[in-house]
Formats: sequence, C-alpha cells, structure tokens
Amino acid sequence: MNIETLNEIANRMVQDSKGILAMDESHGTCKKRFDSLNIAVTEENRRSYRDMLITADSLNNYISGAILFDETIKQKTSKGISFSEHLESIGIIPGIKVDAGAKPFSCHENEKITEGLDGLSERMEEYKKLGAKFAKWRAVITIGNKMPSMACMIANSHALARYASICQEYDIVPIVEPEVLMDGEHDIKRCFEVTNEMQNILFENLDKLDVVNSGIILKPNMVTSGSLCKEQSTPDEIAELTVKCLSNNVPKEVPGIAFLSGGQSDQDASNNLNNINKINTNPWKITFSYGRALQLEAMKKWGGDNSNNIEAQKIIGKRALLNSLAANGRYESSMENE
Repeated sequence: MNIETLNEIANRMVQDSKGILAMDESHGTCKKRFDSLNIAVTEENRRSYRDMLITADSLNNYISGAILFDETIKQKTSKGISFSEHLESIGIIPGIKVDAGAKPFSCHENEKITEGLDGLSERMEEYKKLGAKFAKWRAVITIGNKMPSMACMIANSHALARYASICQEYDIVPIVEPEVLMDGEHDIKRCFEVTNEMQNILFENLDKLDVVNSGIILKPNMVTSGSLCKEQSTPDEIAELTVKCLSNNVPKEVPGIAFLSGGQSDQDASNNLNNINKINTNPWKITFSYGRALQLEAMKKWGGDNSNNIEAQKIIGKRALLNSLAANGRYESSMENE
C-alpha cells in the first residue's frame, strides 16, 4: 500500500468542484431504465449509451471520475479505444463497482447485506490491469419498523471496511457508500439518527481494519425525510442536519465526500448539495457522485438512437455543470432554465 498514491488519487477525485459520474448500473437496473423508455436491452445498446455519456464535449470540465461496471470496463468506444483509456486521455479517472449487490440478510426480515468479498482480491488485480484507480461498494440501510437492526449496520460496516482494506492493498481508492434509503414514512430526525449511527459504526470498523482515512472517499446519503413522509424537510433543514452528521463522524483526514442522489429529483439533488456547501466549514471537499440525477434526462433524449447523441450530450453536460456549481455553493435554481 502506497499512502501517497492513494491520497493523490482521492484528492484528484474531489478537486476543483468536480464530481464523479456513477455509470455503474447493474444489468438489472439498466434493464429497468431501458424498458421504461422502450429501449432494446442489448449489450451493444448499453455500450452505445455509455459511449455517448463519456464522449460528451467538456464533460471533463465538471467530472473527475467515472464509476464503470464489470461489462463496461471491458468495452470500447465507437473509435475502438477502451473506455478506461478514453477516460484517462481526457483527464477523468476510471473506477469500478466491485460489490455483488445487496442480498437478504439472514434472520433479519426486509434487511440487506451487500455481498462480493469472495474473490475480491483477484478481481481487484484484474480491474487494476484494466485501468481502474478507484472502486465502489454500496451498503443499503432501510428505515422501518424495528429497522435498521444493529446487526445489519455492523455487518454492512464490517463488509465495507473489508472491501476498503483490499482496495488499498492494490493502491485503489475505495469509495465507501453507506446508503440510508429515502424509502419510507420516517421524518428527517429519524433519518439523522440512523445516518449518524451508521456513519459512527462505519468509521469504527474502518479504524479497526487499519483503513487509511486519507485514501478513501465517503459516498453517503443526505439527511432527508422519507419519500412518503407527510412533512417533507426544507433545504435548510437538510443542509444543517447533513453537515452536523458529517461533522460528528467523518475524520478530518478524509479528502472528500461525494453525495449520492438517492432518489431526489435532479433539481433537488443540485439545490441540496449547493446549500450543504454554503454552510460547510469542515476541511473535506463536498461534491457529488450522481447516477440517475445526472443521466436520466439524457437517457430519455438518446432513446436508443445514436443520431440523438449530440442533443443528449448537451443535457448531460448541463447537469454536470450545474452540479459542479453546486459543489462550489454557486448553483441557483434559475440556471435550470438558461
């Protein structure tokens, strides 16, 4: 493990108000999105779509890294260049999703544990050869009746720490993603309690496994009320409690925090990120690692037809720009219509 290398990559991932493009949808998630838009679900369409994303003009002005999927990191652009090589050539760091998805957690109904540790060292070695410089692992925490259990939070935190340790052994920066889902009727105070506890347990486990804080990126949820809560939280409440939670738990050595959008609308994800940056006084950079909130409108415009590439690329470029401004506290909702 080279701590200087890890720190250098991690700092590049959050520099200059740039964010990380999450284009690591599994086949299942990609199928759902394609099906909803009547796009044929084929390997070539998945390749063409992701090729459209990463060849958008000026994307590298606002995006520092791109999270790829196992299939994608082995594919090539329409010009015959591997996706990893193309990204590197335009100054975007290639990364890779390495978890095997959230599976039912034994003896804990309706809770999930993320799997994928078996054979991870061998896969990490392969992904490094394919150009990956960072990785991602997502844990899923559900708020509900008697949920989350302490067992679920501990088990997922331990798995995240194991994954992070393996990454760092190969000089690959781990994105550590403990997602407390928005699904449910809970209010923002309950989300704060759970998110605060999950982050506390997570960093305890990272410390126990000697994971180097200066060589990770945290990818958390924002603290919001549940999507079905009758009393929705305000942007100011979201910013205040999110920053409070991070201040309670995240070591100052962590280079950056890249929020997931977690089901928020495109505009809400940008606005809330902006408000968080306006009040954050901690040393870490705060940016975005969005998937759907960056891509969805571009995917609709593309629609499986490469003749729509230029128009779709304008959309992904604008959303990347707006989120980059939000990562610097300079976003305004009026910009959406410009």
